Amino acid sequence: MSIWSRIADAIAALAKGEALSAVFDKLRTAPDRTVGFTIAVIALGAKMAKADGIVTRDEVIAFREVFVIPAAEEANAARVFNLARQDVAGFDTYARRIKAMYGSDDGPLCDLLEGLFHIAMADGNYHPKEDAFLRDVAGIFGFDERRFRGVRAQFVTDAEGDPYDVLRVDPDAPMDEVRAAWRKLVRETHPDQMLARGVPEEAIKLAEKRMVAINRAWEQIQDARA
Repeated sequence: MSIWSRIADAIAALAKGEALSAVFDKLRTAPDRTVGFTIAVIALGAKMAKADGIVTRDEVIAFREVFVIPAAEEANAARVFNLARQDVAGFDTYARRIKAMYGSDDGPLCDLLEGLFHIAMADGNYHPKEDAFLRDVAGIFGFDERRFRGVRAQFVTDAEGDPYDVLRVDPDAPMDEVRAAWRKLVRETHPDQMLARGVPEEAIKLAEKRMVAINRAWEQIQDARA
């Protein structure tokens, strides 16, 4: 059964009048978190796309780039997206529910934040309201300023970036420590590891930009210290 069929089943189980956000309460302790992760990206993505006041065609296309949607599942995916847009719950309500779902396991939360950055940058512009939106979401997820800047540097080319932020190490860290941090992030970005964290197979392509940024940061530090 595809991720979209499982989401449709989860929505069908909602009582009449319940909002999409109620799904999180039902899935919070579920062993398979791929449904929860997908709904989280859809819900926050739908609200994030409107953060700058305009939902562009590029942002809709970007959502489809985060998730591969087979033609047979178009209706199910559209239903979830429309429910997210109609839900009166604010983005902070969704973000807190998602944080509660994953607790201290911040790997999937970082994956989710990257998906939102992908949508934000779809039209080639990084609007101040989008930055404020993503910064607030990151804060609810428990990410500090360095973690936020590191993720932002992967997607916003003209943002103030620091390779040490990307690798999450101090600028004065020994080279062995930097190398260990780089290797750890490379392992965590492997598709098998992402699947184990609950990222659906349809969204594994999110790892591509992260891997590019991780390797670029490592190369920049090597060059600077050579």
